[in-house]
Amino acid sequence: MIDSKLNELLDRFEHGDTRALARLITLVENRAAEVSTVMERIYAKTGRAYIIGVTGAPGAGKSTLVNQFIVKYRAQGKIVAVLAIDPSSPFSGGAVLGDRIRMTDHYRDTGVYIRSLSTRGHHGGLSRAAREIVKLLDAFGYGVIIIETVGVGQTELSVMDLANTTVVVTVPEGGDGVQVMKAGLNEIADLFVVNKADRDGADRIKAELELNVHLRPSEGWRPPVLLTQASTGVGIDGLITAIKRHEEYRHEHRDPAREREQRAHEFAEVLTIEMEERTARALKNGATSAQAVMNEVRQGVLNPYSAARRIIEDRRAVAELLGQTDAAREAE
Repeated sequence: MIDSKLNELLDRFEHGDTRALARLITLVENRAAEVSTVMERIYAKTGRAYIIGVTGAPGAGKSTLVNQFIVKYRAQGKIVAVLAIDPSSPFSGGAVLGDRIRMTDHYRDTGVYIRSLSTRGHHGGLSRAAREIVKLLDAFGYGVIIIETVGVGQTELSVMDLANTTVVVTVPEGGDGVQVMKAGLNEIADLFVVNKADRDGADRIKAELELNVHLRPSEGWRPPVLLTQASTGVGIDGLITAIKRHEEYRHEHRDPAREREQRAHEFAEVLTIEMEERTARALKNGATSAQAVMNEVRQGVLNPYSAARRIIEDRRAVAELLGQTDAAREAE
């Protein structure tokens, strides 16, 4: 049965209370035991937002570009959420770059919601919580959700799993276009942006990126390469138009088989995470059967693989780890 306080929080969320949204995001970030209950409650309302991933090297002007996106989409009457995924603080595990120093022009706009999220050391530039937070923002009613990632090369690839359109941002002094390809960003890019295009070398980088795009297989979407100056707004309208074209292309080329596989992949991921987190909580709270085995592992008497096999083959130990009640076990 759902806890009354959580039920009240979810009711407030469903009535558009942004404080309730913030509280639920914090629950997700902290991996609270109630996360699964929250996601079950809101899941049916997801799938309506358009999600844009913005990635690229540090210093490429991604935050300035995102700020321009907010301006343009708000002018279209859309409500916008930004999830800015920042490097973790080595001391607190929290986001080093806080909400208050980002996109300050929009804090009085009730149609904009901005949240920073620590990666907490998670590979891929996205914390484990990012997927659920995006779903919370989607269910809350944000029409456009922008994810800005830390910009750490190959680990940016995971943004592809969340974004409908991925924008890869580079700059003239950021090295040649080949370096972008080496970082693996060519594989996830739906659009390339050469920002700070008033600087020397912008046309060269654009040409190199366009050459690499043309080396792709001929079928499917070909990422355009656009020049922008985010600080002055130059080229932003063209970029918004290109994102819309990609959205239309995705709609026209829907692949039901791929969508089925994506749902199956999400299920496997959620199941794996849920079992991992329930196991961690049970061990922390002193699950007796597993604790005895863990003590043998600690003492070097039992290796981790044999220990895991012993737990998996012990129904009572598995039930303890997964939080199954005695009454539920007796009903089997």
